[in-house]
Amino acid sequence: RRSPGRRRRCGPAAEGSSPRDGGSMRCQVSVLYFARSAELAGLRCETLSVPREITSLQLWEEIVKAHPRLAVIRDQVVFAVRQEYVLLGDQLLVLQPGDEVAIIPPISGG
Repeated sequence: RRSPGRRRRCGPAAEGSSPRDGGSMRCQVSVLYFARSAELAGLRCETLSVPREITSLQLWEEIVKAHPRLAVIRDQVVFAVRQEYVLLGDQLLVLQPGDEVAIIPPISGG
């Protein structure tokens, strides 16, 4: 179930905050899902509204709130912000509108 204005399929990201944000500065980021994360989320990409200043772990938690089934891959996932790998933890991220966040689970080959 989608809440209006919270999530959209991939498209242009817009910046700003609204009274619904509680006054906090939020921005729209593109979240890309690969392999198992795409299966669990049920889509390959979307735009989410998240706080501009957020730790990497809090960002993951925002994504899991939108797609609770992703919680099962937390310990195996590779997380990238602006095409740079990020460890899930207390690292502070300062996001800009349109930033790209990639969720990449382990990929087996053979």
